[in-house]
Amino acid sequence: MAKKLLLLDVDCGVDDAQAIMMALASPSVEILGITCCYGNTLLENVCKNVLRVLQVCNRLEIPVYQGAASPLLGGPVEGALYHGQDGLGDVPVPDAPGLDHLQKEHAVTALLRIVSEQPGQISLVATGPLTNLALAVKLDPTFPKKLKNMFIMGGNIDSRGNLTVCGEFNFATDPEAAYVVLNEFTCPTYIATWEFTCHNSLSWEFYHEWVNQDTKKAKFMKKITFHSIKYGKSNHENTGNHLWTSGFVSCDSYAMASAIDESFVTEAIETAVSVELNGSLTRGMMVVDMIGLLKKKNKAFVINKCDLEKFKALLIAALK
Repeated sequence: MAKKLLLLDVDCGVDDAQAIMMALASPSVEILGITCCYGNTLLENVCKNVLRVLQVCNRLEIPVYQGAASPLLGGPVEGALYHGQDGLGDVPVPDAPGLDHLQKEHAVTALLRIVSEQPGQISLVATGPLTNLALAVKLDPTFPKKLKNMFIMGGNIDSRGNLTVCGEFNFATDPEAAYVVLNEFTCPTYIATWEFTCHNSLSWEFYHEWVNQDTKKAKFMKKITFHSIKYGKSNHENTGNHLWTSGFVSCDSYAMASAIDESFVTEAIETAVSVELNGSLTRGMMVVDMIGLLKKKNKAFVINKCDLEKFKALLIAALK
């Protein structure tokens, strides 16, 4: 059977690393390239983090491309302290691969080229701010039509935010980019929202079994995840937000699992979606149009339910 061809667009924090390792471990998948975007941390750190993940998995032959360093409209990039200053838990790595391993080609150009070489065959998985994707469709409006499908981790369906009151991090970090992607990409699009990932958390017992496997990958994962777990528990104590303590949540891995195994998604809501660009409290919030007032032809599949046993199996395999 032919392998599924994936392009990954990431802002490599800890959960991006988990998702990348999930894809690397899947025998049914071939990763054609990884494009990097600012987000969880500065762009340079994102690139370094992807290379660190590939090194741990002995897969440094996979091409990595440097992309957008800031949102479409500019502004400061502060990153998400949830994953530490460097995005991977601030764990020292003296033998980390250098940036000389990066491809010279820009990420957006690489996306356009690779998809044009194999039109209709490539799935795009986006686990960070959607800036690279927005730039790609603006440079080539036919880009989405050449994709087989797209899987996004981002947005929210119940107006619960984790960056702002109503905005999920990936969308609220660059609302204009998210707006462009949701409105101009016509390929089949699957969205794993913030609330969906939280409502499908795994037990802490599973997490401890997962990271305590006696492998190099598991030891790496345990080290880089320590900061995130500590931060999440502290956030709950300070804010009372129960979503942080519902269990172990590897947000980006849900989108990746959807791309790897279509049977992972057991229920999805087909609906038009967009992004709010104005409100002082709602800017960056995903808009879900259940009754068709937006009059959009292209709709997205907002994932509602999934097979958690298959998800666990993919995670376990990622660290073997």
